Amino acid sequence: MSTEMSQTARTPEKTGQSAAEQGETARGAAVFRPLADIREHKDGVTVTVEMPGVGPDDVEIELERRVLTIRGRGRRTAPEGYRRVYAEYEEGDYERTFTVSEDLDAAKVKASMKSGVLTLELPRAKEAKPRQIKVSAA
Repeated sequence: MSTEMSQTARTPEKTGQSAAEQGETARGAAVFRPLADIREHKDGVTVTVEMPGVGPDDVEIELERRVLTIRGRGRRTAPEGYRRVYAEYEEGDYERTFTVSEDLDAAKVKASMKSGVLTLELPRAKEAKPRQIKVSAA
């Protein structure tokens, strides 16, 4: 059984797109589609998502009816007493949605975050794991 994982993005991200073209949250922050790596292994799937400026308390993860939604709320990083004169990147929030296979065990999903990189471990359900069947001589 292979694990199916497709991604859905509300707006395509293009180089040079402004925050207004990408979308905004109610608090006026830009919404970006974070970069993600998806690796499949015999026990399940590992998803790694880059969300710079987002802490573990600012991440919301939902898995409902095969739809995995990841949201991260970016923190503003303006030192007190400074005024931004020039910036090469925008700060904002992150959102990414994936459709996952039915053979994953939603109750055992684990998430960890380190240095702005979120790692999700999505294990396969025991019933979905491949098993070896011995053949006996008749």
